[in-house]
Amino acid sequence: MLRLSVGAVRDRWQLFAGAVVAVALGVGLVQSGVQMLAATGHPVLPAGLSAYQRAQIREGYVGAGTLLGMTVMLAVFLTVFIVSTTFGFTVVQRRRELGLLRLVGAQRGYLCLMLLCEAALLGLLGSAIGVPLGLVATEVQSALMIKLGMLPEWFAAPWSQGAMWVAAVVGVGTALTGVLAAAWRASRVNALEALAESRESQRVMTGWRWFWGLSAAAATVAMVITAQAARDLVAGLLIGLMVLVSGSVALSQLSPIVVPWAGRLPAAVLRGHLIADLARAGVLHAVRRSAATAAPLIVLVGLVVGLWGTFGSQAKAVGVEQERLITADLVVDRAVAVGPGIAVVSPQTAVPVVVSRGKKNTVYSEAVGIDPAAYQQTHALRPRKGSLDKLTGNTIAIGPGMAAEGFKFGSTLTVAMGKKKVSVKVVAVMPETLDVSENFFVPRSLLPAGGRTETLVKVAPGIDAAIVAKGLPGEVQTVGEWAKARGDAQQRNNTGLFAALMGLAGIFTAIAVVNAVVMSTADRRREFALARMAGLTRRQVVAVALTESVTVVLTGVLLGAVVAGAALAGIAAGPYGMAAVAIPWRLLAFILASALLVVGAAAALTAHQATKHRPIALLAAR
Repeated sequence: MLRLSVGAVRDRWQLFAGAVVAVALGVGLVQSGVQMLAATGHPVLPAGLSAYQRAQIREGYVGAGTLLGMTVMLAVFLTVFIVSTTFGFTVVQRRRELGLLRLVGAQRGYLCLMLLCEAALLGLLGSAIGVPLGLVATEVQSALMIKLGMLPEWFAAPWSQGAMWVAAVVGVGTALTGVLAAAWRASRVNALEALAESRESQRVMTGWRWFWGLSAAAATVAMVITAQAARDLVAGLLIGLMVLVSGSVALSQLSPIVVPWAGRLPAAVLRGHLIADLARAGVLHAVRRSAATAAPLIVLVGLVVGLWGTFGSQAKAVGVEQERLITADLVVDRAVAVGPGIAVVSPQTAVPVVVSRGKKNTVYSEAVGIDPAAYQQTHALRPRKGSLDKLTGNTIAIGPGMAAEGFKFGSTLTVAMGKKKVSVKVVAVMPETLDVSENFFVPRSLLPAGGRTETLVKVAPGIDAAIVAKGLPGEVQTVGEWAKARGDAQQRNNTGLFAALMGLAGIFTAIAVVNAVVMSTADRRREFALARMAGLTRRQVVAVALTESVTVVLTGVLLGAVVAGAALAGIAAGPYGMAAVAIPWRLLAFILASALLVVGAAAALTAHQATKHRPIALLAAR
């Protein structure tokens, strides 16, 4: 048993190379993630920091922990995906071998156990390579998160032997998990059926694949309809995230059906040329090969472009919402006095604050000092409980950022700002908004010295705001410009997070598609030899493989974009319409260009390698 498994891995190392690389990368990222999670879970902070600074650093550690958790889960998921794809290919290519084993007496359990042993060997090999990679990954991820501002410059993740063992177990476990479906299919191989190369043995769409594909597709359609009917931005965002997962699963499971069908669109452009017609035939009829290459691209484009678009739309909606909630005309980055042409000025000063409600419930945040009357003249937002008119003396209003945190109207809180510590009464609770930067409002009389001030200016009726802006000091923006800048600032905060996840997903997707191209080309040597015997030159055969790969890439990216578009449909149906929808065109173009380059190069190189021998020699060997 073990000897057969070792021999299979040794003889088919080219087929298993992609899976080994994926496992090694997954093990390295899991080890790095667990090691850094342990360090962020128990942060060591230097002496001399204020309570607010300590809270800000701990908040960054929480964000870093969230990103690390997402990285680990994504790495495990993509590793299982690649391993399952690899063994799914090997079972198809080895049906004759498996049939011979059944013919000489091998039981179904024996075949299943043989593939499990092969997967265990790949897991052990990948883990052995991945553990040293984990040391490098720890340094890289630490530097990245320090650069993103999530972790302080002094952060260090010490070596953890426990993290190494966890990663090794995960490596072997993901390999075994990925092979389960293929092992079950291998155990169902019938000897005579495989030897005869029957139509049933070449069936791509299994019953379970139909079930999961159609179920996910039905769920996706239902959720898109629900999001359209809800006409609510938050509901659209939440449903959109689920649509990304279900839509990607649906199209990847149904890829043997939808890829050839969708491939007719780019393939129609390629008509009228010998190489183009051969490539078109390959896309439309070699469904297993086309689907295996397109499926990772569908998942990548659907998830990455969809996530970027969803959270980009949320950030854009922050700006749209703020523009509609503010009734002022200009925003100045400092205090401004009432002058000619100005009807109202509403200064807002933000200072660090410590808010306590009981001994163990303390919030470290910022409070905004406002003039209640001026604030209400420049803002359309009104409290859902209480009144800002009562915001005088020792009082506080709960801002939109803390509206859902359980602060009770009429309760008493302890507030510390600077060296001042007072008890205040909650006189108003604001409704929730998409912008959560304003957590508490206090009267300006409670503010300590210092702080960050900006002033909202409402121009008098009949006065040109541009003329008033020229006479104001400091940086002056229109409310539209200011609101857009707030949305852009939130998007910049998201960019670092998604850049890290997109890079990780891109690496695994590149491994998956190159792995699929290499495995499929290994099975096309006879096809290439027959094409050359029919009169094609070696260069033409390589051109056919390249054109076919380009067509599959275009198809995969197109289908992934459909998934991303379905996720954004609910946001477009929300209260802000298309004004809140952010379509990441540049990201989509970057993924398309990268996929064309990687898949095209892999297809051309493997086809060139597969055609290096004389065709008559390859045909005679069969």
